[in-house]
Amino acid sequence: MSIGTTPTIPYATPVKPEGPGKIVTVLQAGARVAALAIVFIAFGIVVGRPFFSAGNVENILMQSAVFTMAGLGMTMVIITAGIDLAAGSTIALSMVVTSMILDAGGDRTNYLTTHPVLWTTAAVIGGTLAATIVGLCQGLLITGLNLVPFIVTLGGMQAIRGLTKGVADNQEISPPSNWLADHLMYPVQGLHFSWQIAPIGVWATLVAALLAGGLLRYTKLGRHIYAVGSNEATARLCGVSVKRTKIIVYAVAGLFAGLAGVLEFSKLNLGQPTGAESYELYVIAACVIGGTSLMGGVGTITGTVVGALIIGTLNAGAQQAGWPKWVQEVAIGCIIIAAVALDQLRARVRA
Repeated sequence: MSIGTTPTIPYATPVKPEGPGKIVTVLQAGARVAALAIVFIAFGIVVGRPFFSAGNVENILMQSAVFTMAGLGMTMVIITAGIDLAAGSTIALSMVVTSMILDAGGDRTNYLTTHPVLWTTAAVIGGTLAATIVGLCQGLLITGLNLVPFIVTLGGMQAIRGLTKGVADNQEISPPSNWLADHLMYPVQGLHFSWQIAPIGVWATLVAALLAGGLLRYTKLGRHIYAVGSNEATARLCGVSVKRTKIIVYAVAGLFAGLAGVLEFSKLNLGQPTGAESYELYVIAACVIGGTSLMGGVGTITGTVVGALIIGTLNAGAQQAGWPKWVQEVAIGCIIIAAVALDQLRARVRA
């Protein structure tokens, strides 16, 4: 080899190793599923054989569906290092708007009432649109005024609840028989169509989770969401529109909260302006238990689904075991603290 000649390195096809990060992720996912199984079996031992029945499993899925649906948007918000304390109030607003539309058409004879699926569609769109607008407004306030999400959504929690009470005139709205109440979240176990295993609303939640997971994993918006949460300044230098991403995320969170409101209405066939109280805590707990970091940049839809199932199982088990409501609240609070502590420990290990 002559002086100044660059040596030739034989070409070798690079092999992508299975990094420890992927292994740890799989182990963490397995640990959450194991935790769900432990909670379920533990309450089965306490309550007895009825807890393992198909009807009770369906009941848990129905309870978890509402938290899961709202948790899909909350996961995206928390990944951006934000928070949405107004989720419960937004769910209640969606419930009220949905029931008002159904109630308004119940006594009228027109094209929509003679075609109940279309009238139902109008109600779903109305409730979801109202919630999406609320989420969009919160995103605009956070980005436009450069305010902390905690403050904006804390104020939003009160303002939206007040708006909901005003729209409903401080009264519960009970519309006539409709497709949503009769089919969307109506229990199917024991009926002739029990082959569904669970109501349509549960399956719709699963589809929504798959779409949300695909958005985070495979789209440009999903990459931007993680980038903003990981390091906002770096994301901005890389050309990410931080403000636009946050606005979209809060609007999407409103949309999913609106769909959760439709599910909750379908369970009760009632628009309650005081409904879904403290649901924001259950939704946030589902996300945190599922591994979404409150520091931002980390989180998965799969984890949130498992977290929501843990919350649903805990609520159902505590009720059937005869635990007082305050015991359930203490348990949820302790679980949130433990999950955040584990998240902080993981962050220190990564650092």
